[in-house]
Amino acid sequence: MRDELTHAVEDYLKTIYDLSLTHGRASTTQIAEVLEIAPASVTGMIKRLSTTRPPLVEYIKHRGVILTPEGERVALEIIRHHRLLELFLYETLGYSWDKVDAEADRLEHVISEEFEARIAEALGDPTHDPHGDPIPDKNLLMPSHAKLSLREMRPDQCGTIQRVRDNDPDLLRYLSEQGIVPQAHFIVTGYTPFDNNITILVDGQPKAVVLGPRITRQIFVEQENG
Repeated sequence: MRDELTHAVEDYLKTIYDLSLTHGRASTTQIAEVLEIAPASVTGMIKRLSTTRPPLVEYIKHRGVILTPEGERVALEIIRHHRLLELFLYETLGYSWDKVDAEADRLEHVISEEFEARIAEALGDPTHDPHGDPIPDKNLLMPSHAKLSLREMRPDQCGTIQRVRDNDPDLLRYLSEQGIVPQAHFIVTGYTPFDNNITILVDGQPKAVVLGPRITRQIFVEQENG
């Protein structure tokens, strides 16, 4: 069915999938904000996607939208393309992790399934992209991934950075400069409850860094016992 879908439709399905992970049913306002499209246009597209054969979304007015199994399959296929491309650009072509998302956005819709399979084989069938996000396998099953945000950590707790949301290149560059990248070990050395700022010290870095909640909610970690 993917061959019959436009790039715009695929972007909608991927966006709804991402929003559903944290919001359940995605609202038209949320979709419009992500795609930078007028809410009225989103509503029109969602209604159209709910009447395809088979339907790609389930839409209930004032209650939002979720993907049908067919819509989710398409979304996961696009996500697999995107994250494999990110890793290929990063590991093979030497792109920095703050630049791969935009390039993958442009390429994800046009590569063939054979090209996808060759990238996966060349990379050793990876399970995560450069930002730590899970890559659906060839059967479109999503690997497990960290769901605990750094925002929830408190002083003397430690852990490992697992993934960082990739929608802000400036933030990615800043975090890289601070050593805050997947697989980096850290310890929380401070927390201020009036502004929810968290101070962490990353292994190998000369000094601790203070991060506000806008940043800590973008970083997901695996906490270590101790």
